[in-house]
Amino acid sequence: MTASGTNQPARGGPGSSTAWEMLLPAASAPARGRGRALQAALRDAVRSGRLAQGTRLPSSRDLAADLGVSRGLVTEAYEQLTAEGYLRSDRGAGTWVGGAARAAHPRAHDGAPRPPGATVDFLPGTPDLSLFPRAGWASAYREVLARLPHRALGYPDPRGLPRLRTALADLLTRRRGVVADPERLVVCSGVAQAVTLLGFVLHARGEHTVGVEDPGSPEHDALFASAGVRTVPLPLDAEGLALGPLRASGVRSLVTTPAHQFPSGIAYSARRRTELLDWVRSVDGLVVEDDYDGDFRYDRSPVGALQGLDPEHVAYTGSVSKSLAPGLRLGWLVVPARLTEEVVERKRTMDLGNPALEQETLAHFVERGDYDRQLRRCRTAYQERRDTLVAALRDGFPGSEVTGIAAGLHVIVRLPARYGPQEHLLARAEAAGVAVRPLTAYGTRTPDDGSVRLVVGYAHLPPARIEEGVRLLVAAAGTVIPRACRVPRRGR
Repeated sequence: MTASGTNQPARGGPGSSTAWEMLLPAASAPARGRGRALQAALRDAVRSGRLAQGTRLPSSRDLAADLGVSRGLVTEAYEQLTAEGYLRSDRGAGTWVGGAARAAHPRAHDGAPRPPGATVDFLPGTPDLSLFPRAGWASAYREVLARLPHRALGYPDPRGLPRLRTALADLLTRRRGVVADPERLVVCSGVAQAVTLLGFVLHARGEHTVGVEDPGSPEHDALFASAGVRTVPLPLDAEGLALGPLRASGVRSLVTTPAHQFPSGIAYSARRRTELLDWVRSVDGLVVEDDYDGDFRYDRSPVGALQGLDPEHVAYTGSVSKSLAPGLRLGWLVVPARLTEEVVERKRTMDLGNPALEQETLAHFVERGDYDRQLRRCRTAYQERRDTLVAALRDGFPGSEVTGIAAGLHVIVRLPARYGPQEHLLARAEAAGVAVRPLTAYGTRTPDDGSVRLVVGYAHLPPARIEEGVRLLVAAAGTVIPRACRVPRRGR
């Protein structure tokens, strides 16, 4: 197959092109997850450029034969990626890599590069970095550097400096209701490293599958895969993770975002939190609580951490990526007693610990109350921006529904079917200079009502830019031909 030549049909066996070699692991994945794995591999091939824009894909029959999978599996993958805008399909002319794919759907994780050509970037996952307290952080850093003894610049405790672990334990107990013993708290390079550490520990204990929310963060898949652990997507209902599919999955460990589910925005109900804990006790398993933005709630006090209800079966992780800046690479992991030594040893062999100066500075920042002041400052700014976004969306898109607004740094907007199909709207938005991501980028399920669901991040945008972005999106939607007005094709 020729994956590099634009406008050339991709033919031949999978071994003749590096693009199709990427699909071989997906084709050999366990049957239950093979379809999702194939879709993910195709997305990666488009995003990375290994399948260039304009490349014609083989027919579903040919690709299925090359990969040794069912034709239905390939057809479903093509249809899903066409709906998301990665591919386009012309009747009688085959399937091609779409023009909107790479700009309209950047890689769905926090570390993705922001689209350089976008006038307005609504992608979630980034705080307003201009709110970083430069003066306060510099002051704390100077104080730390002036009085830090020379010996403190040696290799740090792999768990983290005792001063920082004590400060964080106090902070998490006070703000999030975490049962935080400093001896069971490990300072990490963000949530990503915390999840990876747990993945290695679980794999060493013989657990090779972990449940993840669907929809959820695609980053969890990659992090566990790096530790040799396969993820199993588990659906949600209105109260949180659905218990029936969880019990049927056979997993003993899972990752959840119960305070503000990513990306749907729901908070797990009290009943579902209790049921989830009953389940994890019954299998003597582990729930990994990713509290990625738990401090940012606008209607009432933040929902307390699930870990506080059962610290022996819940590992808790968070970071300063949303409150200060992701570039600091500072986070924490509070682990059950039975896993602490294994996690610390894995952290030691991974990087010998986090930088001492940054740890001391964060400890100083937390101790003197600067971190609490920073959270209040950010929450005030983000609530104003959320209100601006919600008002603009409701005014610009009559009949739309905006959810997930009680907390966090993004919302879900559901546009009526008349604004679809989704891939056309996303292509028009890209042409108008608006970067926005569909909900389908975060899960396996596609809405069956024809509606368009978008995940709209707002924390990094000032109110005027938010209003400008919604105006551009409204104008782009106005150029999409309403479904009711389309003339059906004749003939075949």
